[in-house]
This record gives sequence, structure tokens and C-alpha cells, in this order.
Amino acid sequence: MRNFLPKEAETMKYTEQVTRELAHLYCYEEVITPIVESYDLLAAKSGEEIRNRMYAFNDLGGRRIALRPEFTASIARLIATKMMNEPKPIRLYCCGSLYRYDEPQHLRYREFWQSNYELIGSNKPEADAEILILTYDLMKRLGLRDYWFKIGHVGILRGILKEEDIAEERQNQIMQLLDNKRWDKALTVTQETGGSKTATTTLKKILETRGKDVPKILNEAKSVVSNYDSAVDAVENLQNILDLVKESGVKFEILIEAGFARGLEYYTGMVFQPYVPELEREVGGGGRYDKLIELFGGEPTPAVGVANGIDRLVLAMKKQKVLTKTKAERRVMVIPIGEEMRAKAMELSLMLRNVNIPVEVEVVGRTVSKALQDADRRNVTHTIIVGPGELQEGKVVLRDMRKRDQKTVEITTLVDSFEREKYAR
Repeated sequence: MRNFLPKEAETMKYTEQVTRELAHLYCYEEVITPIVESYDLLAAKSGEEIRNRMYAFNDLGGRRIALRPEFTASIARLIATKMMNEPKPIRLYCCGSLYRYDEPQHLRYREFWQSNYELIGSNKPEADAEILILTYDLMKRLGLRDYWFKIGHVGILRGILKEEDIAEERQNQIMQLLDNKRWDKALTVTQETGGSKTATTTLKKILETRGKDVPKILNEAKSVVSNYDSAVDAVENLQNILDLVKESGVKFEILIEAGFARGLEYYTGMVFQPYVPELEREVGGGGRYDKLIELFGGEPTPAVGVANGIDRLVLAMKKQKVLTKTKAERRVMVIPIGEEMRAKAMELSLMLRNVNIPVEVEVVGRTVSKALQDADRRNVTHTIIVGPGELQEGKVVLRDMRKRDQKTVEITTLVDSFEREKYAR
């Protein structure tokens, strides 16, 4: 877990704000879910790896609870218990910190931040396409370059395993092995659980079916799984989704992996992860989960969503030297000359804050020259020097710290002096 110093915190908050603005543009409404949830709720369909890495403990009431390792389970619980009668589709956004007891390593922390977008109530390809387009839009708005998406469909793998009558528990084990790139072990488990030779041969071929020529790879995938109708349907569903994205005019690089499996057990359809070249790991991930809400007692409800790693996006921006577009603003320091001027300095600072000008008051008792040096170190754009002589005339000294010039202005026109000029940091 980390501390964020002011500049780092500013970039984190900027990135979070961009995700919020995007939610507004796509009409996703924000919800806030608890950091602590029932362990059973968070463990359901989360995948063995996440279950083993949750911060889980008993509270004083003896209940088994855990810190949330991701948002989707909480959103599904919220829909099932509080929003089932809301008109569909429901578009929800949430943002906050998550916790997993990962081994400390590059790009993996035990506390991390995500923004989530969930589109609930539609099983149509256009819902999946919207989530892909929204994720592309976020990367673009943050100023990232050369990003690409790895895309697959869980239904391809699940279709093969289901038609081989392999139990869901075993399917989950195989999918977890594939997510961890233990392909040989996954094929062995498939054979051990009754999978036919055709199944293992098909799985091996589908794991090798990958590339950036989308139509070609999808045609190859369809041919490989031709003996499994539900797997063929999954390929066609993915084709429809990507056709919609292409026809919308959105362009980004795609790597199709027909054997792509994400570790979370609740995925049922299209899955994807966005990448930037400078990072070894994905900066987000998402997909379709059509059975999770009913698992928590709701009606059968289709859903698709994406989680974006805010701290990973920040690191990607740093690697690509993307300048954050923070709002340029003036920053003022009020410097009283002598103890008698302290109250007036406080009064002036409140006057400026009332018109949304950031102000700090010199509170250490420095001389004017020392206070001006301190203002330079703090990137202060303007100083207001409150002296007894000027104050008797109802005036103060306004100094532009970048231009190194100053003028005496009447207090009654002080706000107007700022309003007339356009200052930037």
C-alpha cells in the first residue's frame, strides 16, 4: 500500500475526474458501495485466485467479512436487492479503492484504485460494443497513445467444455489454468475430467488461434470449433460486437485471442483487456456476465462492464509523458506586515475565496522578502502584501510573481483586478 504525495495525488484525482466526466457523457449514474462486504458475496464466482487473496476476517459480531477485491459483485448485489424494478437498461459508474493480498511486485499493489462502468439489462451486441467504445474513449481522453485491446469470448471455451459434459466446477479450474497460461495443465485436466480427444485437440488449436487480422482470425476460430454449436455461436456473437464497433467509426488496434480466459468465474461472453506498449500488464479489463445478478437472488439479468485501473492509467501516462490537463488557476498568498495586519489578511483571504480564488495566508511570521521567497517555492502566482501605510488608504500591494512586477490597488477593486486578467499556472 502506498502514500501519494501532492503531485501524485493530483494526477490520480485528475484521472479519476476524467472517468467521472466520461460517465456523465455516456449517462452512467454514480453509486457508492461499501468497502467491507460479506465474504460469501465477494467470494461467489470471483475465482480461486481472488478468493485466496482477499483480506477476510471475522468482525466483532462473528460475521465473516472481507475488503472488496473488485466492484462487480457489489454492483450485482445492489441490483438484485435495491434496483431490480428500475427500468432497463441501467447504467452505473463507481470509483474507489480495492484490496487484494498480492505478492508485492511491479504493477501489483495490495491497495489499488479502479473506475467501473456497468451496463445492466441488455444482452444485445450493442451493449458490449458500447463498453468497448467507452473504454477506447477513456484512453483517448487521457491522452494515451498506441493502445490496443486484447479481445476474446468466454463462450468459445465454455461452449467446448459444456458440450463435453464437464462439470462447471471443473470448467472453472480449467479456465483458471488458462488465465494463468498453464495451457498444458489445462489440457491435461480436460482429459482427466472426461473430455474427448476431439475436445483437447480443439482446445489446443483454439489456444493457438490469435492475431490482429480480425476477420481472418474469427473465421479460423469458427472453423476450429465447428463441432461445437455453442462455441460457434460465441464466435458469431463476438463478430457482431466487433462489426458494430468498426461501423461506429471507432478505430483502435485489436488482438483477437480465441482462447482468452479471464480469471473471474462470472464471465459468460465477450472479454477484453486494454494495454499500452510501455506497461507489461493490462490497464483494465471487462466483459459480459449474464448470470451473476440472479446468483444474488435477482431475476435473470444480462450485464456487461469494465474496470479501469486508475493507478495503472496514471503510470501509463507517466511513461508516455502525457501532460495532465489540470485547470490553470491563480494561486494567491496574502502576506501581513506585522501582527496588526493579521486579521485584515484573514479577511482579504476570505473575500477572495468567496469568488473561488485559492488563497493561503502567511502564518509563520516571515519578513516580506522571506515570504516572497517562500511563495516562489510554492508556485504562488500572486501575492498580496498588507501593510499599515497602504491599508490606511484602503489599499494593498498586488504582486505578480511571474512577471516580477507589482502595483498598489484599492481593496474595493481587488477582486476586479483578478477578474480582468487571465492567469495560468
